[in-house]
Amino acid sequence: MNKREQRKFDTHYDKFIQRLTLKGYSSATISSYSRAIRRLASFFDQCPDKRLTKDNFEAYFSELHKTHSWSTIKCDRNGIMHYWELVLELDWKWVNIVKAPKTKHLPDILTPEEITRLLSCVHNTRYRVFLYVVYTLGLRLSEALYLQVGDIDGKTKRVHIHDGKGCKDRFVILPDNTYLALRQLWQTHHHPLWIFPSFQPSRHDTPMDKGSVQRAMQLAVIEANIHKHISIHSLRHCFATHSIEGGMDLCSLQKLLGHESPKTTAIYTQLTEQVQRNNHNIVNEFVTKIPQPKCCGENDDEN
Repeated sequence: MNKREQRKFDTHYDKFIQRLTLKGYSSATISSYSRAIRRLASFFDQCPDKRLTKDNFEAYFSELHKTHSWSTIKCDRNGIMHYWELVLELDWKWVNIVKAPKTKHLPDILTPEEITRLLSCVHNTRYRVFLYVVYTLGLRLSEALYLQVGDIDGKTKRVHIHDGKGCKDRFVILPDNTYLALRQLWQTHHHPLWIFPSFQPSRHDTPMDKGSVQRAMQLAVIEANIHKHISIHSLRHCFATHSIEGGMDLCSLQKLLGHESPKTTAIYTQLTEQVQRNNHNIVNEFVTKIPQPKCCGENDDEN
């Protein structure tokens, strides 16, 4: 964009960040919404404002759909809507032109044996401990990345999670083995703040890069010969499923995971092997009451 447009955009962009901050949005949300505005400005090579029409936005989201997921598209839509409201002080009228299809997919779950095999294929110690912590504490990726030394309470055997989803704090259970793993890892770097500091000396005051640990995870999945759809977040699903299998009640699990609704937590009951076995027995019992059809061969009478 030309210099005039760039100056206008810089002013609007700074105002957007400031007002999102004053509204109390989390740093992750501010990052996502601001990225949406940068992407929009880059696409049209101008400062986003009321000059953009419905046709412009239809063309923009049609192109975005070719390269990005529906979750990103939905996030960008929300970011643009907030920009119009907070910066331009206008209603963004085109919110309904973007509507992701409603799909419900149950996540793949790893067995404890598969998790053990997966971790053995993570060759960097810090990444290996990180993934172990995500699983054993049931954390989201960002929650584990931003763990601080002061969050770990070895006496009460719990971990303080700050600013989880929805900017909510919670406590999670700290297993003995996880505590030992965290202590041993910290002794390798002695960082005064972060449990998982960046590997780069110039960025040692920040947590390690999430992209690098995600790549390490995917390489380990391949090396471990695991053919399920697995990401770092899958380890949180595994924690929830294995907790239910171990006898934990849904209310306690909901608090540990930081879920807003018990319906979200209840999904994991569908993923436990015990429930699957019980359901299989139920179906198998009534199916066996019906005589099995006999296959007599290809010369059966078609009538």
